[in-house]
Amino acid sequence: MMKKPFNLLAKPYYEQTVKQLAGWIQIPSIHDETTIAKGQPFGKAVYEALQYIGRIAEKDGFEVTYNDGYATEISFGKGPLIGVYAHADVVPVSGTWQFPSFSGTVADGKMYGRGTSDDKGPGMAAYMAMRLLKDNRLIDGYRVRLVIGGNEERGSGCLRYYFHELKKPHAVAGFTPDGEFPLIYGEKGISNYHIKGSINLGPIMKIMAGVVSNSVIDKAIAIIKRDETIEAALKKAGYKYAIKHTDAETEVTVCGRAAHGSVPEMGINAGLQLLEVLGRHYNLSILTKLAEQYRDPFGKTLGHYYESPLLHHTTYNVGLINYDGTTFSMVVNFRYPETVDVEGVIGKIKDITPLPVHFLMGSKPLLVDPKSEFIQTLLRAYQDETGDTTSPMITIGGGTYAKEAKNTIAFGSNFPGKIDNIHDANEKIDLDDLYRSIAIYARAINDLGRLYAAKK
Repeated sequence: MMKKPFNLLAKPYYEQTVKQLAGWIQIPSIHDETTIAKGQPFGKAVYEALQYIGRIAEKDGFEVTYNDGYATEISFGKGPLIGVYAHADVVPVSGTWQFPSFSGTVADGKMYGRGTSDDKGPGMAAYMAMRLLKDNRLIDGYRVRLVIGGNEERGSGCLRYYFHELKKPHAVAGFTPDGEFPLIYGEKGISNYHIKGSINLGPIMKIMAGVVSNSVIDKAIAIIKRDETIEAALKKAGYKYAIKHTDAETEVTVCGRAAHGSVPEMGINAGLQLLEVLGRHYNLSILTKLAEQYRDPFGKTLGHYYESPLLHHTTYNVGLINYDGTTFSMVVNFRYPETVDVEGVIGKIKDITPLPVHFLMGSKPLLVDPKSEFIQTLLRAYQDETGDTTSPMITIGGGTYAKEAKNTIAFGSNFPGKIDNIHDANEKIDLDDLYRSIAIYARAINDLGRLYAAKK
Protein backbone atom coordinates (compact mmCIF):
# COMPACT_ATOMS: atom_id res chain seq x y z
CA MET A 1 0.00 0.00 0.00
CA MET A 2 1.32 3.44 -0.90
CA LYS A 3 1.99 5.57 2.14
CA LYS A 4 0.04 8.79 2.52
CA PRO A 5 2.13 11.91 1.74
CA PHE A 6 1.82 13.46 5.19
CA ASN A 7 4.20 16.31 4.37
CA LEU A 8 1.75 17.40 1.64
CA LEU A 9 -1.30 16.86 3.81
CA ALA A 10 0.25 19.11 6.48
CA LYS A 11 0.83 22.15 4.26
CA PRO A 12 -2.72 23.60 4.42
CA TYR A 13 -2.34 23.77 8.23
CA TYR A 14 0.90 25.77 8.39
CA GLU A 15 -0.56 29.28 8.64
CA GLN A 16 -3.13 28.34 11.27
CA THR A 17 -0.50 26.46 13.27
CA VAL A 18 1.67 29.58 13.55
CA LYS A 19 -1.26 31.82 14.44
CA GLN A 20 -2.58 29.48 17.14
CA LEU A 21 0.88 28.85 18.57
CA ALA A 22 1.61 32.59 18.84
CA GLY A 23 -1.62 33.06 20.78
CA TRP A 24 -0.68 30.23 23.11
CA ILE A 25 2.82 31.61 23.70
CA GLN A 26 1.28 34.94 24.72
CA ILE A 27 -0.22 33.27 27.79
CA PRO A 28 2.58 33.38 30.43
CA SER A 29 1.76 29.95 31.85
CA ILE A 30 4.22 29.85 34.75
CA HIS A 31 3.11 28.09 37.94
CA ASP A 32 1.66 30.74 40.26
CA GLU A 33 0.95 29.88 43.89
CA THR A 34 -0.90 33.17 44.44
CA THR A 35 -3.69 32.39 41.96
CA ILE A 36 -4.31 28.73 42.77
CA ALA A 37 -8.03 28.04 43.17
CA LYS A 38 -10.55 25.29 42.59
CA GLY A 39 -10.31 24.23 38.97
CA GLN A 40 -6.95 25.95 38.50
CA PRO A 41 -4.53 23.97 40.68
CA PHE A 42 -1.42 25.48 39.09
CA GLY A 43 -2.55 29.10 38.96
CA LYS A 44 -4.51 31.36 36.64
CA ALA A 45 -2.10 31.54 33.69
CA VAL A 46 -1.64 27.75 33.44
CA TYR A 47 -5.42 27.39 33.63
CA GLU A 48 -5.82 29.87 30.76
CA ALA A 49 -3.27 28.00 28.65
CA LEU A 50 -5.08 24.71 29.19
CA GLN A 51 -8.39 26.34 28.35
CA TYR A 52 -6.92 27.93 25.21
CA ILE A 53 -5.98 24.67 23.52
CA GLY A 54 -9.20 23.03 24.67
CA ARG A 55 -11.39 25.74 23.12
CA ILE A 56 -9.55 25.36 19.81
CA ALA A 57 -10.13 21.61 19.88
CA GLU A 58 -13.82 21.99 20.75
CA LYS A 59 -14.27 24.28 17.78
CA ASP A 60 -12.52 21.75 15.54
CA GLY A 61 -14.90 18.97 16.55
CA PHE A 62 -12.84 16.97 19.05
CA GLU A 63 -14.03 15.52 22.35
CA VAL A 64 -12.54 17.67 25.13
CA THR A 65 -12.44 17.29 28.90
CA TYR A 66 -10.57 19.52 31.37
CA ASN A 67 -9.98 17.11 34.28
CA ASP A 68 -10.39 19.58 37.14
CA GLY A 69 -7.84 21.94 35.59
CA TYR A 70 -4.96 19.47 35.82
CA ALA A 71 -4.83 18.54 32.13
CA THR A 72 -6.82 19.13 28.96
CA GLU A 73 -7.74 15.91 27.16
CA ILE A 74 -8.46 16.03 23.42
CA SER A 75 -9.59 12.82 21.73
CA PHE A 76 -11.22 11.28 18.66
CA GLY A 77 -12.02 7.84 17.26
CA LYS A 78 -12.76 4.36 18.60
CA GLY A 79 -10.55 1.36 19.21
CA PRO A 80 -7.07 0.81 20.68
CA LEU A 81 -5.91 3.99 22.38
CA ILE A 82 -2.86 5.86 21.07
CA GLY A 83 -1.66 8.50 23.53
CA VAL A 84 0.19 11.77 23.04
CA TYR A 85 1.29 13.83 26.07
CA ALA A 86 2.47 17.46 25.93
CA HIS A 87 2.51 20.28 28.46
CA ALA A 88 1.37 23.90 28.54
CA ASP A 89 3.31 25.07 31.61
CA VAL A 90 6.67 26.78 31.16
CA VAL A 91 9.66 27.64 33.33
CA PRO A 92 10.14 31.22 34.56
CA VAL A 93 11.89 33.74 32.34
CA SER A 94 15.51 34.64 32.91
CA GLY A 95 18.31 36.23 30.93
CA THR A 96 18.25 38.89 28.21
CA TRP A 97 15.83 38.36 25.32
CA GLN A 98 15.99 39.65 21.77
CA PHE A 99 12.18 39.82 21.67
CA PRO A 100 9.62 39.92 24.51
CA SER A 101 9.58 36.49 26.12
CA PHE A 102 5.83 35.96 25.76
CA SER A 103 5.28 37.63 22.41
CA GLY A 104 5.46 34.72 19.98
CA THR A 105 7.45 36.98 17.64
CA VAL A 106 8.27 35.50 14.22
CA ALA A 107 11.58 36.63 12.71
CA ASP A 108 13.93 35.02 10.18
CA GLY A 109 11.81 31.89 9.93
CA LYS A 110 11.72 31.32 13.68
CA MET A 111 9.20 31.94 16.45
CA TYR A 112 10.62 33.26 19.72
CA GLY A 113 9.11 32.99 23.16
CA ARG A 114 9.03 30.92 26.34
CA GLY A 115 7.36 27.63 25.44
CA THR A 116 8.00 27.70 21.70
CA SER A 117 10.14 24.57 21.91
CA ASP A 118 9.28 23.41 25.45
CA ASP A 119 6.55 22.42 24.97
CA LYS A 120 3.77 24.45 23.34
CA GLY A 121 5.30 24.34 19.86
CA PRO A 122 5.59 20.54 19.83
CA GLY A 123 2.19 20.27 21.53
CA MET A 124 0.59 22.40 18.83
CA ALA A 125 2.29 20.31 16.13
CA ALA A 126 0.85 17.15 17.70
CA TYR A 127 -2.59 18.74 17.88
CA MET A 128 -2.47 19.79 14.22
CA ALA A 129 -1.36 16.26 13.33
CA MET A 130 -4.54 14.99 14.97
CA ARG A 131 -6.55 17.62 13.14
CA LEU A 132 -4.98 16.55 9.84
CA LEU A 133 -5.80 12.90 10.51
CA LYS A 134 -9.38 13.65 11.51
CA ASP A 135 -10.03 15.96 8.56
CA ASN A 136 -8.70 13.32 6.16
CA ARG A 137 -10.67 10.51 7.85
CA LEU A 138 -7.53 8.61 8.73
CA ILE A 139 -8.40 7.95 12.38
CA ASP A 140 -10.00 4.62 11.54
CA GLY A 141 -10.05 1.60 13.82
CA TYR A 142 -8.21 3.32 16.65
CA ARG A 143 -8.63 6.18 19.10
CA VAL A 144 -6.11 8.98 19.57
CA ARG A 145 -5.90 11.05 22.76
CA LEU A 146 -3.78 14.16 23.28
CA VAL A 147 -3.31 15.13 26.93
CA ILE A 148 -1.93 18.62 27.62
CA GLY A 149 -0.72 18.84 31.22
CA GLY A 150 -0.11 21.86 33.42
CA ASN A 151 2.63 20.76 35.82
CA GLU A 152 5.40 19.01 33.88
CA GLU A 153 8.06 21.54 34.82
CA ARG A 154 7.37 21.08 38.54
CA GLY A 155 7.17 17.30 38.80
CA SER A 156 4.28 16.15 36.55
CA GLY A 157 1.64 16.23 39.27
CA CYS A 158 -0.86 16.82 36.47
CA LEU A 159 -0.44 13.35 34.98
CA ARG A 160 -0.27 11.67 38.37
CA TYR A 161 -3.65 13.21 39.14
CA TYR A 162 -4.95 12.26 35.69
CA PHE A 163 -3.94 8.61 35.96
CA HIS A 164 -4.09 7.91 39.70
CA GLU A 165 -6.90 10.13 40.98
CA LEU A 166 -9.15 10.19 37.92
CA LYS A 167 -8.19 6.61 36.96
CA LYS A 168 -7.83 7.43 33.28
CA PRO A 169 -6.70 4.49 31.13
CA HIS A 170 -3.17 4.27 29.83
CA ALA A 171 -2.66 4.02 26.07
CA VAL A 172 -1.48 0.85 24.32
CA ALA A 173 1.30 2.99 22.84
CA GLY A 174 2.17 6.65 22.67
CA PHE A 175 4.72 9.40 22.83
CA THR A 176 5.46 12.78 24.34
CA PRO A 177 6.70 15.47 21.92
CA ASP A 178 9.04 16.83 24.58
CA GLY A 179 12.45 15.47 23.71
CA GLU A 180 14.56 14.88 20.64
CA PHE A 181 14.35 13.17 17.28
CA PRO A 182 14.75 10.48 16.07
CA LEU A 183 13.49 9.26 19.47
CA ILE A 184 14.50 8.69 23.07
CA TYR A 185 14.27 5.14 24.39
CA GLY A 186 15.80 5.79 27.80
CA GLU A 187 15.79 8.50 30.49
CA LYS A 188 17.92 8.88 33.59
CA GLY A 189 16.40 8.79 37.02
CA ILE A 190 15.87 12.21 38.61
CA SER A 191 15.94 13.12 42.28
CA ASN A 192 16.04 16.48 44.03
CA TYR A 193 17.68 16.83 47.41
CA HIS A 194 17.77 19.82 49.71
CA ILE A 195 20.80 20.97 51.67
CA LYS A 196 19.41 23.15 54.45
CA GLY A 197 20.41 24.34 57.89
CA SER A 198 20.90 27.23 60.29
CA ILE A 199 24.20 29.04 59.94
CA ASN A 200 25.78 32.43 60.57
CA LEU A 201 27.51 33.71 57.43
CA GLY A 202 28.94 36.82 59.09
CA PRO A 203 28.64 39.92 56.89
CA ILE A 204 26.42 38.13 54.35
CA MET A 205 22.81 39.14 54.88
CA LYS A 206 21.06 37.49 51.91
CA ILE A 207 21.74 35.19 48.98
CA MET A 208 19.20 34.79 46.18
CA ALA A 209 20.06 32.54 43.24
CA GLY A 210 18.06 30.46 40.78
CA VAL A 211 14.44 30.19 39.68
CA VAL A 212 13.84 26.41 39.39
CA SER A 213 15.83 23.34 40.40
CA ASN A 214 16.11 21.99 36.85
CA SER A 215 17.89 25.00 35.35
CA VAL A 216 21.46 26.19 35.75
CA ILE A 217 21.59 29.40 37.79
CA ASP A 218 22.35 32.31 35.46
CA LYS A 219 22.17 35.10 38.05
CA ALA A 220 23.10 35.08 41.73
CA ILE A 221 22.72 38.00 44.11
CA ALA A 222 24.21 38.56 47.57
CA ILE A 223 23.44 41.40 49.95
CA ILE A 224 26.35 41.99 52.33
CA LYS A 225 27.39 44.64 54.80
CA ARG A 226 29.09 47.45 52.92
CA ASP A 227 32.44 46.18 51.68
CA GLU A 228 34.50 48.04 49.12
CA THR A 229 37.12 45.26 49.05
CA ILE A 230 34.79 42.60 47.61
CA GLU A 231 35.23 43.93 44.07
CA ALA A 232 38.90 43.03 44.06
CA ALA A 233 37.96 39.42 44.89
CA LEU A 234 35.43 39.36 42.05
CA LYS A 235 37.99 40.72 39.58
CA LYS A 236 40.56 38.17 40.69
CA ALA A 237 38.08 35.33 40.17
CA GLY A 238 37.42 36.50 36.62
CA TYR A 239 33.65 36.12 36.84
CA LYS A 240 31.10 38.41 35.23
CA TYR A 241 29.64 40.63 37.92
CA ALA A 242 27.91 43.87 38.85
CA ILE A 243 28.22 45.70 42.16
CA LYS A 244 26.26 48.45 43.93
CA HIS A 245 27.03 50.19 47.19
CA THR A 246 24.70 52.03 49.56
CA ASP A 247 25.58 53.61 52.89
CA ALA A 248 25.19 50.32 54.77
CA GLU A 249 25.11 47.53 52.18
CA THR A 250 26.79 46.16 49.07
CA GLU A 251 24.83 44.23 46.47
CA VAL A 252 26.87 41.75 44.44
CA THR A 253 25.43 40.15 41.29
CA VAL A 254 27.30 37.35 39.53
CA CYS A 255 26.15 36.43 36.01
CA GLY A 256 26.52 33.00 34.46
CA ARG A 257 24.72 31.18 31.66
CA ALA A 258 21.46 29.24 31.96
CA ALA A 259 21.02 25.70 30.66
CA HIS A 260 18.63 22.81 31.20
CA GLY A 261 19.27 20.94 34.42
CA SER A 262 19.86 17.71 32.49
CA VAL A 263 22.96 19.22 30.84
CA PRO A 264 24.49 21.48 33.51
CA GLU A 265 27.83 21.30 31.72
CA MET A 266 26.28 23.49 29.00
CA GLY A 267 25.75 26.37 31.43
CA ILE A 268 27.80 28.48 33.82
CA ASN A 269 26.49 28.28 37.37
CA ALA A 270 26.52 31.79 38.81
CA GLY A 271 25.36 30.51 42.20
CA LEU A 272 28.40 28.32 42.68
CA GLN A 273 30.67 31.11 41.50
CA LEU A 274 29.14 33.45 44.08
CA LEU A 275 29.60 30.89 46.88
CA GLU A 276 33.23 30.39 45.88
CA VAL A 277 34.02 34.12 45.92
CA LEU A 278 32.20 34.79 49.18
CA GLY A 279 33.69 31.74 50.84
CA ARG A 280 37.26 32.67 50.01
CA HIS A 281 36.85 36.39 50.70
CA TYR A 282 35.26 35.94 54.12
CA ASN A 283 37.01 32.68 55.03
CA LEU A 284 33.69 30.80 55.21
CA SER A 285 34.75 27.18 54.76
CA ILE A 286 31.19 25.89 54.40
CA LEU A 287 30.62 27.98 51.25
CA THR A 288 34.05 27.12 49.86
CA LYS A 289 33.42 23.42 50.44
CA LEU A 290 30.00 23.42 48.77
CA ALA A 291 31.33 25.36 45.78
CA GLU A 292 34.19 22.89 45.38
CA GLN A 293 32.04 19.78 45.85
CA TYR A 294 29.64 20.81 43.07
CA ARG A 295 32.21 22.41 40.77
CA ASP A 296 32.18 19.39 38.46
CA PRO A 297 28.59 18.90 37.22
CA PHE A 298 29.13 15.14 36.76
CA GLY A 299 29.95 14.52 40.43
CA LYS A 300 33.70 13.95 40.25
CA THR A 301 34.59 16.71 42.73
CA LEU A 302 31.77 15.45 44.95
CA GLY A 303 33.25 11.97 44.87
CA HIS A 304 30.07 10.44 43.47
CA TYR A 305 30.49 10.05 39.72
CA TYR A 306 28.73 7.02 38.20
CA GLU A 307 28.01 5.88 34.66
CA SER A 308 26.47 3.04 32.64
CA PRO A 309 26.71 2.04 28.96
CA LEU A 310 23.04 2.86 28.29
CA LEU A 311 22.20 5.97 30.32
CA HIS A 312 25.76 7.26 30.68
CA HIS A 313 26.93 9.56 33.49
CA THR A 314 25.47 11.22 36.56
CA THR A 315 24.81 14.97 36.71
CA TYR A 316 24.34 17.27 39.69
CA ASN A 317 22.74 20.65 38.98
CA VAL A 318 22.63 23.20 41.78
CA GLY A 319 19.45 25.02 40.75
CA LEU A 320 18.47 27.05 43.83
CA ILE A 321 20.52 28.76 46.54
CA ASN A 322 19.05 30.98 49.26
CA TYR A 323 20.12 32.53 52.53
CA ASP A 324 17.95 34.78 54.70
CA GLY A 325 20.44 35.72 57.38
CA THR A 326 19.87 32.63 59.50
CA THR A 327 19.05 29.69 57.22
CA PHE A 328 21.02 28.53 54.19
CA SER A 329 19.43 26.27 51.59
CA MET A 330 20.55 24.71 48.32
CA VAL A 331 18.55 22.41 46.02
CA VAL A 332 20.42 19.89 43.88
CA ASN A 333 18.83 18.25 40.83
CA PHE A 334 20.50 14.81 40.67
CA ARG A 335 20.22 12.67 37.50
CA TYR A 336 21.55 9.14 37.35
CA PRO A 337 21.73 5.95 35.24
CA GLU A 338 19.89 2.71 35.90
CA THR A 339 22.83 1.19 37.81
CA VAL A 340 22.74 3.76 40.64
CA ASP A 341 21.20 3.08 44.05
CA VAL A 342 19.86 6.60 44.53
CA GLU A 343 19.01 6.25 48.22
CA GLY A 344 22.44 4.80 48.91
CA VAL A 345 24.22 7.60 47.08
CA ILE A 346 22.24 10.36 48.78
CA GLY A 347 22.94 8.64 52.11
CA LYS A 348 26.67 8.87 51.38
CA ILE A 349 26.33 12.49 50.29
CA LYS A 350 24.78 13.26 53.67
CA ASP A 351 27.97 12.05 55.34
CA ILE A 352 30.18 14.53 53.45
CA THR A 353 27.86 17.56 53.45
CA PRO A 354 28.36 20.27 56.10
CA LEU A 355 24.60 20.85 56.50
CA PRO A 356 21.62 18.46 56.75
CA VAL A 357 20.46 16.83 53.49
CA HIS A 358 16.80 16.05 52.80
CA PHE A 359 15.44 13.95 49.93
CA LEU A 360 12.68 15.88 48.09
CA MET A 361 11.42 13.86 45.12
CA GLY A 362 12.43 11.24 42.63
CA SER A 363 11.56 9.34 39.47
CA LYS A 364 13.17 6.08 38.43
CA PRO A 365 15.13 5.58 35.20
CA LEU A 366 13.21 4.54 32.08
CA LEU A 367 14.41 2.07 29.45
CA VAL A 368 12.47 0.59 26.51
CA ASP A 369 13.84 -2.11 24.19
CA PRO A 370 15.07 -0.18 21.12
CA LYS A 371 14.36 -3.24 18.93
CA SER A 372 10.68 -3.46 19.92
CA GLU A 373 7.94 -3.10 17.32
CA PHE A 374 6.70 0.03 19.11
CA ILE A 375 10.08 1.79 18.95
CA GLN A 376 10.80 0.71 15.40
CA THR A 377 7.40 2.01 14.22
CA LEU A 378 8.18 5.49 15.58
CA LEU A 379 11.70 5.40 14.14
CA ARG A 380 10.35 4.56 10.68
CA ALA A 381 7.82 7.40 10.89
CA TYR A 382 10.65 9.86 11.54
CA GLN A 383 12.85 8.40 8.84
CA ASP A 384 10.07 8.26 6.24
CA GLU A 385 9.20 11.94 6.70
CA THR A 386 12.74 13.31 6.94
CA GLY A 387 14.90 10.93 4.92
CA ASP A 388 17.32 10.91 7.87
CA THR A 389 18.38 7.30 8.37
CA THR A 390 21.72 7.98 10.07
CA SER A 391 20.83 9.89 13.26
CA PRO A 392 20.85 7.39 16.15
CA MET A 393 18.18 6.75 18.74
CA ILE A 394 19.34 8.18 22.05
CA THR A 395 18.99 8.18 25.81
CA ILE A 396 18.88 11.41 27.84
CA GLY A 397 19.28 12.94 31.24
CA GLY A 398 16.02 14.85 30.97
CA GLY A 399 12.78 13.58 32.45
CA THR A 400 9.55 13.59 30.45
CA TYR A 401 5.96 12.47 30.72
CA ALA A 402 7.15 9.05 29.53
CA LYS A 403 7.83 8.25 33.17
CA GLU A 404 4.20 8.92 34.12
CA ALA A 405 2.40 7.43 31.10
CA LYS A 406 2.84 3.73 30.42
CA ASN A 407 3.93 2.46 26.99
CA THR A 408 5.25 5.92 26.14
CA ILE A 409 8.58 7.40 25.04
CA ALA A 410 9.81 10.88 24.12
CA PHE A 411 9.64 11.50 20.37
CA GLY A 412 10.90 14.88 19.12
CA SER A 413 10.48 17.63 18.49
CA ASN A 414 14.06 18.91 18.75
CA PHE A 415 15.86 17.91 15.54
CA PRO A 416 19.45 16.58 15.51
CA GLY A 417 22.00 19.37 15.67
CA LYS A 418 19.48 22.11 16.53
CA ILE A 419 19.80 24.37 19.57
CA ASP A 420 16.44 25.81 20.59
CA ASN A 421 17.53 27.45 23.88
CA ILE A 422 15.18 25.40 26.04
CA HIS A 423 15.03 26.87 29.59
CA ASP A 424 17.24 29.72 28.38
CA ALA A 425 16.81 33.23 27.01
CA ASN A 426 15.69 33.49 23.36
CA GLU A 427 13.93 30.13 23.35
CA LYS A 428 12.73 29.53 19.78
CA ILE A 429 11.46 27.02 17.27
CA ASP A 430 12.31 27.03 13.57
CA LEU A 431 9.07 27.16 11.59
CA ASP A 432 10.36 24.55 9.15
CA ASP A 433 10.92 22.21 12.10
CA LEU A 434 7.43 22.97 13.40
CA TYR A 435 5.95 22.11 10.01
CA ARG A 436 7.97 18.91 9.66
CA SER A 437 6.84 17.85 13.12
CA ILE A 438 3.19 17.97 12.08
CA ALA A 439 3.83 15.45 9.30
CA ILE A 440 6.04 13.23 11.46
CA TYR A 441 3.49 13.12 14.27
CA ALA A 442 0.61 12.48 11.88
CA ARG A 443 2.46 9.53 10.36
CA ALA A 444 3.50 8.21 13.77
CA ILE A 445 -0.02 8.36 15.22
CA ASN A 446 -1.51 6.75 12.12
CA ASP A 447 1.15 4.02 11.94
CA LEU A 448 0.78 3.18 15.62
CA GLY A 449 -3.02 3.23 15.32
CA ARG A 450 -2.99 0.86 12.34
CA LEU A 451 -0.47 -1.42 14.06
CA TYR A 452 -2.52 -1.86 17.20
CA ALA A 453 -5.85 -1.94 15.40
CA ALA A 454 -4.53 -4.92 13.43
CA LYS A 455 -3.63 -6.64 16.72
CA LYS A 456 -7.14 -6.18 18.15
